[in-house]
Amino acid sequence: MTTAEHSPTAAGSGASATESFRAGRRDHVAADVPPERVSAVVGAVLAGVHDAIREHEVSYAEFQAAKQWLIDVGEGGEWPLFLDVFVEHVVEDVAARSQQGTKGSILGPYYLPDQRKLPAVADLPARPDEQGTPLVFTGQVRDTSGNPIAGAELDLWHADSEGYYSGFAPGIPEGNLRGVIVADNQGRFQIHTIKPSPYQIPTDGPTGKLITAAGWHPWRPAHLHLLVRAPGHRTITTQLYFEGGEWLDSDVAEATKPELVLDLRPHGDGALRADYDFVLEPA
Repeated sequence: MTTAEHSPTAAGSGASATESFRAGRRDHVAADVPPERVSAVVGAVLAGVHDAIREHEVSYAEFQAAKQWLIDVGEGGEWPLFLDVFVEHVVEDVAARSQQGTKGSILGPYYLPDQRKLPAVADLPARPDEQGTPLVFTGQVRDTSGNPIAGAELDLWHADSEGYYSGFAPGIPEGNLRGVIVADNQGRFQIHTIKPSPYQIPTDGPTGKLITAAGWHPWRPAHLHLLVRAPGHRTITTQLYFEGGEWLDSDVAEATKPELVLDLRPHGDGALRADYDFVLEPA
């Protein structure tokens, strides 16, 4: 097990998530948002806050505590963590209304771009003594007409057997359990890795304090993160879960969907196998 000295902290994870977001925000920031749209959305958010204050008769002491908490979240760099855990799933639900193909899910705060490219049959980069149950993940990428998409890319990352991500926890090599797999000319892939563990979001910072104060649990079920992309097609951002996994029905991020749950079966020598095909719609 990882010792306390080598465990990730909320501050460390928050700083890494904030840095990662800032590095890639050019891909996410909407340009030229008209003032009418800003007014409508921000006005609705403020109206919701005002209604909650009136309905629950929020006191000045509670208001001041909330103000301090907001300051603490910012100073701790935890806004990417908080928003990705508690808000992103609703934004994704809205986006999914007009999308076809494979179901999406949240990106989450632990994505790191520009990982090593790997062939269609590949071992995900891992430590020589990487702990965990071996997992073989196979499938095919096709378009909405059923045609294979040659050379489609699967940007894959996941937690280790203790629930920690490279780049966000000390002592884990850069790029560990991360890679970009390039499918073959039939859109097929076969990835050798380990089955990740469930993990709890960092609880020693302001986000964790809120969870504790509310009596919620901080756990996410085990999952694989994926960005599946190909020229001329909409990139899919999704997560794949495991049948029978812990916290599957009570994910703190509310990001699970029945269509994204993998059926695991034995693959020999103690390994597990899961198959999943992706469908990309035209861009």
